[in-house]
Amino acid sequence: MGIKKRNKVSAEFSMSSLTDIIFLLLIFFMLTSSVVQISMELPESNSQTVAPTDMAVMIKLDKSLTYNGKPIKLRDLQNRVKSDIAKSKNPQNATLSIIAEKGVKWKDISPLINVAKRQRIRAIMATQARKN
Repeated sequence: MGIKKRNKVSAEFSMSSLTDIIFLLLIFFMLTSSVVQISMELPESNSQTVAPTDMAVMIKLDKSLTYNGKPIKLRDLQNRVKSDIAKSKNPQNATLSIIAEKGVKWKDISPLINVAKRQRIRAIMATQARKN
């Protein structure tokens, strides 16, 4: 008379070790993403299209701003753009042209894009034309 052994494989999977690994990976990526700085130059353009110049802001390497040719502080730019939109004949087509000097970092340009975003207008990055 033979005795049968019960060899049942458990179908359960322990999630505790998997959640620990995912948590550690999350912490790792959060820490390394704040350390990594992405630095890239603005692209050059193939087109010779002229951007609208009703509202133009220029940023230089020293982070100084000029709005329509006059020096301005970043904190004053929001109100100035808002008042110019109100004075505009066609406010739904208002466009903020952002002209950045070569070498200006993206983190310095993003507040200017946010000004346009808060006013719900278009923002155009004017780039240097590609040399043939």
